[in-house]
Amino acid sequence: MPRLDRLDAEIIGRLTRNARAGVVELATALGVARNTVQARLKRLEDSGVVRGFRPDVDLEAIGVPVQAFVDVELDQRRMAYVVKEIAQIPEVLEIITQAGREDLRVRVGAVTHADLQEVVVRIIDTDGVRHTTSTLAISTPLPYRVQPLLDKLTRESGYGRSTPAVE
Repeated sequence: MPRLDRLDAEIIGRLTRNARAGVVELATALGVARNTVQARLKRLEDSGVVRGFRPDVDLEAIGVPVQAFVDVELDQRRMAYVVKEIAQIPEVLEIITQAGREDLRVRVGAVTHADLQEVVVRIIDTDGVRHTTSTLAISTPLPYRVQPLLDKLTRESGYGRSTPAVE
């Protein structure tokens, strides 16, 4: 596991806010050399810390205003099969395995409540699924984020060799 420092956290934070930022723009904003930013980005990507750069799509803006979380209890021996089958449903946005009564949490986007019901029925009809519980998402007052955690983890570190942590 690579050790992150303050510069890594700053680079990730700036890219989170603007994934289109170029290496020169990042270097200028952070006051470091372009090669430093380039090397850091390569290390972050090669180590799997940064897994890609993708647009943040507003589902409501594209006509998908209904979101829900479908918790799925299943025959755990069928986990791989169930995940593979549910992943084939276009409305399925994310599948998370979890500990607890339900084994999976499936995030779903749908155009209407009727469409959501059809997706839930497809999930229930999957061989190996025992039970589902659906929760309708009303709003997202705090979208997925990592920056506050990165800031906490790197608070005591510097910008690498060029600017060590303040003692």
